[in-house]
Amino acid sequence: MAGEIEARLKALDLVLPEAKAGLGTYVPFVHLGGQLFISGQLPMQEGMVAFAGKLGSDLDIEAGQKAARLCALNILAQAKSALRDLDRIVQLLRLNGFVNAAPDFTDHPKVLNGASDLLVEILGNKGRHTRIALGCASLPLNAAVEIDAIFAID
Repeated sequence: MAGEIEARLKALDLVLPEAKAGLGTYVPFVHLGGQLFISGQLPMQEGMVAFAGKLGSDLDIEAGQKAARLCALNILAQAKSALRDLDRIVQLLRLNGFVNAAPDFTDHPKVLNGASDLLVEILGNKGRHTRIALGCASLPLNAAVEIDAIFAID
């Protein structure tokens, strides 16, 4: 029987992508005690970066929010791979978001709201979290956004 979080995903007509292995000498997640650390997730879809380029020059805020949403789904895919049951999530503690931004772009928080809003929609109050939203000169594979996460789990 599907759990509460899986039921919310289904009700929202969302399907988690397949959790992918890391692209380097790191692991996609670490489970330590009551915490789960998820490595930075790019807006990957079917093995490709779905949103590439810089916010403020190549992409607008709406595209950045879609990229952030995709990163959030990839975070949950990694959490499911680690935990097998997303209902083990007690609380999303922290998102660290990095936006590939043009030098004059300053709406990083608006971009990251794409991920934050979706995670609250899926996880309910368990999805309310602290956050960093930073701009950077570039990201791996020219991805528009990269986000990592820390969860409290049972």
